[in-house]
Amino acid sequence: MLASITSVELCKSSSFNQLSGLFSIPSDIGNCSMLRVLKGGRNNFKGPLPDELFNASSLEHLSFPNNDLNGVLDDANIIKLSKLSILDLQQNIFSGNIPKSIGQLKRLKELHLGENYLYGELPSTLGNCTNLKILDLKINYLSGDLGKINFSSLSNLMIIDLLMNNFNGTIPERIYDCTNLIALRLSWNKFHGEFSHRMDRLRSLSFLSVGWNDFTNITKALYILKSFSNLKTLLLGGNFNHETLLADETMDGFENLQYLEISGSSLHGKISLWLSKLTKLKVLQLSNNQLSGSVPAWINSLNFLFYLDISNNNLTGEFPTILTQIPMLKSDKRTNLDVSVPNMRFYGIPFIKNRQYQYIHTTINIAKNGFTGAIPPEISQLKALDMLNLSFNSFSGEIPQAICNLTKLVMLDLSNNNLTGTIPLELNKLNFLSAFNVSNNDLEGAIPTGGQFDTFDNSSFTGNPKLCGGMLSHHCNSARALPSPTSSTDQFGDKVIFGITFGLFFAFGVLLDQMVLKRLRSLQGILIYQLYEQS
Repeated sequence: MLASITSVELCKSSSFNQLSGLFSIPSDIGNCSMLRVLKGGRNNFKGPLPDELFNASSLEHLSFPNNDLNGVLDDANIIKLSKLSILDLQQNIFSGNIPKSIGQLKRLKELHLGENYLYGELPSTLGNCTNLKILDLKINYLSGDLGKINFSSLSNLMIIDLLMNNFNGTIPERIYDCTNLIALRLSWNKFHGEFSHRMDRLRSLSFLSVGWNDFTNITKALYILKSFSNLKTLLLGGNFNHETLLADETMDGFENLQYLEISGSSLHGKISLWLSKLTKLKVLQLSNNQLSGSVPAWINSLNFLFYLDISNNNLTGEFPTILTQIPMLKSDKRTNLDVSVPNMRFYGIPFIKNRQYQYIHTTINIAKNGFTGAIPPEISQLKALDMLNLSFNSFSGEIPQAICNLTKLVMLDLSNNNLTGTIPLELNKLNFLSAFNVSNNDLEGAIPTGGQFDTFDNSSFTGNPKLCGGMLSHHCNSARALPSPTSSTDQFGDKVIFGITFGLFFAFGVLLDQMVLKRLRSLQGILIYQLYEQS
């Protein structure tokens, strides 16, 4: 009976797990001599893969991601599964080295060993897996120089994901022979040096993430990459320290780029004019640099831009009213994430999820600069805005009543400025506002009550000695207290101290830019980026 089974998907029973918790993979599965497909992802399996399982020598697809499996991957066992096309053991707690016998799996097309505790160098035998299309080894403790791998023999590779390991050296020249690559992620390793002109061969790349290494010469890098006509996502942050952002006004290319991140690099210079030519740009992330000057007037010509983070720079001037003219931030239509590009959640960009789409939060973050003057009433035009961070500047005057018209706001941070007057009472009608911070200003009067304001604690208002009410220690007397309108609302999300949230967005750079390529797979020759499901 067992011998004739060709496909098994092990699913957890909620009633069983409630009684037994973690459980082991049944060893009898190895008696299924005709078994070709064995799946058991997102269960509570524990312990090592049973030795008996490897007797199922007809296996072509072995998949147990997101469990609590442990132990080492044994050379003698792996070699028995010579017909394997897909091996997916990511998100477990396997340790040890990747076995050398992996090179004898000549039919292997997808290798997913990410998010384990594997260490050591990659076996050179990996170069024998000439049919390999996906190599996913992210978030392990792997190390060494990749130059030992013969990437020239892996010409079928379409995805390489080595995020958050300890690889060092320069990017190996032979990796540029993988001309079918559409996604390459090397971020959070110890690579160094300049980009090679041979990278120009990777013209199929749609996604490139090399952040948080020690690369140098940003000008050379941009001139090499500008001709990558398929490139949609480019993450370069945490490299090129203290260099100058390219200011060449004649710079062109990047015609299909949608997501650009160059943060955490202490770059000098200004927000360059060539960026205005990136007409399809949706997300621009230049935070944690040393850029100076003002916000350029061309910023509102980026018709698809809906996420702008230029925080923690040396920008100056009055509130850049040009920001209130960015088309996508004025639109009532929420921009949904292009599913042909990996979602942004894990390089710091928050998103909303419903049953049909994942949405990146529409955002303006200009915190930690040298902006001055009043917050203009034109800010009310930003009807699509979810997140607004103006903290740690020198804005003065009152909080404009117009800000109460931003009905989609989820987060509002006006802390650490020179604002005066009262907090507009109508703010309590912002039903989605889950994080609010006006601390360290010179505000006075009663804190609004009702709605989401009943959820904000003292830290949202400290440093304003003339404020009263709310959760502050001093209550308003009858002369100071004002009645505030009431509104009913459903509580939206957990409270977040907004100043901290935005202050850290890209202080990590692409910190968990992690799993921007959560799972990529081939379907009828087309790679579809599977959207990450929030747990």
